[in-house]
Amino acid sequence: MPAPAAGPDGVAGTRLDPWFGAYAERAHGMRASEIRALFSVANRPEVVSLAGGMPFIEGLPLEVIGEAMQRLITTRGTTALQYGSGQGDETLRERILDVVALEGIAAHPDDVVVTTGSQQGLDLVTRIFVDPGDVVLAEAPSYVGALGVFRSYQAEVRHVEMDAEGLVPEELERALVAARDEGRKVKFLYTIPSFHNPAGVTLSLERRHQVLEICRRHGVLVVEDNPYGLLGFDSEPLPAMRSFDAEGVVYLGSFSKTFAPGYRVGWVIAPHAVREKLVLASESAILSPSNASQMAITTYLETCDWKGQIKAYREMYRERRDAMIGALGEHLPSASWNVPDGGFYVWVRLPEGLDAKSMLPRAVTERVAYVPGTAFFYDGQGADHMRLSFCYPTPERIREGVRRLATVVNAEAELVQLFGTSPRPDADPRDAEYPSPDLA
Repeated sequence: MPAPAAGPDGVAGTRLDPWFGAYAERAHGMRASEIRALFSVANRPEVVSLAGGMPFIEGLPLEVIGEAMQRLITTRGTTALQYGSGQGDETLRERILDVVALEGIAAHPDDVVVTTGSQQGLDLVTRIFVDPGDVVLAEAPSYVGALGVFRSYQAEVRHVEMDAEGLVPEELERALVAARDEGRKVKFLYTIPSFHNPAGVTLSLERRHQVLEICRRHGVLVVEDNPYGLLGFDSEPLPAMRSFDAEGVVYLGSFSKTFAPGYRVGWVIAPHAVREKLVLASESAILSPSNASQMAITTYLETCDWKGQIKAYREMYRERRDAMIGALGEHLPSASWNVPDGGFYVWVRLPEGLDAKSMLPRAVTERVAYVPGTAFFYDGQGADHMRLSFCYPTPERIREGVRRLATVVNAEAELVQLFGTSPRPDADPRDAEYPSPDLA
């Protein structure tokens, strides 16, 4: 074992981790996800979790799926349980093209790389494009998992403002010009154009064209992350940005939201040269994605009514969205929020002076969980917002969760009025005293 690393004061052994001095520089920038940190609390049955973006798996025809998976193993198990291709199974790649055709994407199976969830796809894209110190542009706010990836590769994330129609083209132009004037290289724009996580907004059709034109002019790649695009409540999906520009857009997709996250199957559709590097990067990381998971997804797509299942999900999530919006209007009129047309999330602005992160321990004691807005910003802003997820709890549980949340918000507002600030800014929800009252 090596000698204990020196601590901050230069004295050996003062650090808890004797390997501290051996880590790569990029490891020191890694941080725990604020969402993952909540899971141990939010998954307790007495807590109404409005935190995680977990699809409602109980809504799947599990018996039918179970029989199909059993047939797969008994008839093709020797293939399903073996190593596969680094790019992914060709049959699944063909079926993926059937899915993305619903958003106007026309591609060849060779353009598709199967990944272990779209999270791995995002990691691979970042790995092959980003050097330490490079700039990545992302909406303000942005997906917490993406920010973690960018930070791990030592990118500098610059946020670009959004409004009710999504990313603001003028702000994108301003950010690109500013980076150019500073002599900084912007490697790509990361965007979630449809039913944004966490903001819930959708980039309008007109702005999709404007954003693509701006990025083409500046020579910047667009990374389009689209896990929610088929989950609109009241209209057909907007065309994906990839459908307008096959060479300037790398598209990330996933079966986690429209089928089941447990299989961990996602994909990247990329220009040919980018695709080649993604395959090499994937092979170096995992050798090959799970054959069993890929063949299970293919079996589902070929034998089950997957379009009908998506339609059922859309109707289910619309009902839950309505329950959340109604409950917010009834119990939290002092806050403001968007009304999403699809996806999983409502982005709530708290009354002035409240800090979503500091009041989270109190929320946990009231048996309700949410994600503070700070999780979705690279620079730590967003304390005046929270993300509420409506995908998993039943409408009745959503209404009860919002009622509990309102109790916390109103109590914190009274403290702010008395003391002028929201207390406990450094509190950790896992440290909260946790009662076990009767379930509501």
